[in-house]
Amino acid sequence: MESDSIECVSSIDGIDEEATSLPHHSSKSHGAAAPPAGIVPSTSVHELLECPVCTNSMYPPIHQCQNGHTLCSTCKTRVHNRCPTCRQELGDIRCLALEKVAESLELPCKYYSLGCPEIFPYYSKLKHESQCNYRPYSCPYAGSECSVVGDIPCLVTHLRDDHKVDMHTGCTFNHRYVKSNPREVENATWMLTVFNCFGQYFCLHFEAFQLGMAPVYMAFLRFMGDENEARNFSYSLEVGANGRKLIWEGTPRSIRDTHRKVRDSHDGLIIQRNMALFFSGGERKELKLRVTGRIWKEQQNNDAGVCMPNLCS
Repeated sequence: MESDSIECVSSIDGIDEEATSLPHHSSKSHGAAAPPAGIVPSTSVHELLECPVCTNSMYPPIHQCQNGHTLCSTCKTRVHNRCPTCRQELGDIRCLALEKVAESLELPCKYYSLGCPEIFPYYSKLKHESQCNYRPYSCPYAGSECSVVGDIPCLVTHLRDDHKVDMHTGCTFNHRYVKSNPREVENATWMLTVFNCFGQYFCLHFEAFQLGMAPVYMAFLRFMGDENEARNFSYSLEVGANGRKLIWEGTPRSIRDTHRKVRDSHDGLIIQRNMALFFSGGERKELKLRVTGRIWKEQQNNDAGVCMPNLCS
């Protein structure tokens, strides 16, 4: 799917656990929400700290020309040491006064409209925002460079309506992956499958790629949420035939980790192509691989201090 960068935010508070489809809702602008009172500097200070070239907030060193026009250190090299406002040579003049003004500011996280209540000194804000749990998620769809970002309900709707992924309710599954002429395919991605169970959403990936010189197939699960939430769940994958089987158990990875990062870390069920064709039966000329699995929630046993699986019926 080709698209400009899109940011979408759910217009509903949550999703019913048993729902298999979601009502379509339009995206909302993050700028529509009012910031917490008394902690946002005036518009004029915002404008002073905004780089005229990239429009991002400026951090030390903040440069200025002889006429007092400022810009960030990254853009100084981009404009070939010429002021973008008056075209005078920039030199190496620092705007120390503006750097001092920035030190005195306390600002809300830019994701305050998504629920983040945190307030930070100006120079600490950027680091927090790169790790903020309220920051939007990227679309987990593999197979295209999709630029859509948003909250989880919005991404579920986007996956269903725009990518036409398979949507299922329940925490057990039985999928069959078929490919003719598999020996001619070195890289392939099958349609993503999304599961709704325990009130959460999970993405099942299956694809072929080269692991070193060996062609392999890999199946793995990603959790549509943050890593700390993903640790509350476990999953298993199983493939087999002819009296043989392979089993994988693990913790789903958060969609904060990209599809490629999870794949390249080999964190899932990996099947050598010859073994996959053996499981497919016949004359090993066509891939017919059945992958079964289940998802369960780990529950803390307060008496024993250990986690006990909560199996989905």
